[in-house]
Amino acid sequence: MKRMVYINLPVADVDASASFFSSLGFTLNPRFSDETTRCVVIEDNIITMLHAPEKWAQFLQGEAAPRGATEVMIALSAADRAECDDLRAKALANGGAEYAPTTDLGFMYGTSFRDPDGHCWEVTWMDPATIEG
Repeated sequence: MKRMVYINLPVADVDASASFFSSLGFTLNPRFSDETTRCVVIEDNIITMLHAPEKWAQFLQGEAAPRGATEVMIALSAADRAECDDLRAKALANGGAEYAPTTDLGFMYGTSFRDPDGHCWEVTWMDPATIEG
């Protein structure tokens, strides 16, 4: 069995958020989208569900984190350093914001950004030789 990863995020405007993630090269799945939710396919096993505030409230068992609070950072792997830089550049050009400075440890390289709703995203490349040990 191949595991799926579903990332559920509250967003202020589902259309604007869907447009932002499309600009990063991700695809939308209309089959699992409606007027309050957009399904963004990052990879075949990584799905981000963007929920309008009223839809998001249906999922919560307690209080929502205040806007601007960082309660999670979503990290994606990249094929190389250039892909890290490219995804960050696309994010910043399409409504995303700076989050943290680029990290370059030689064997590991990472960039980051906030999406238009303030969620933190990191894009990281690690030298395959380091991973293999």
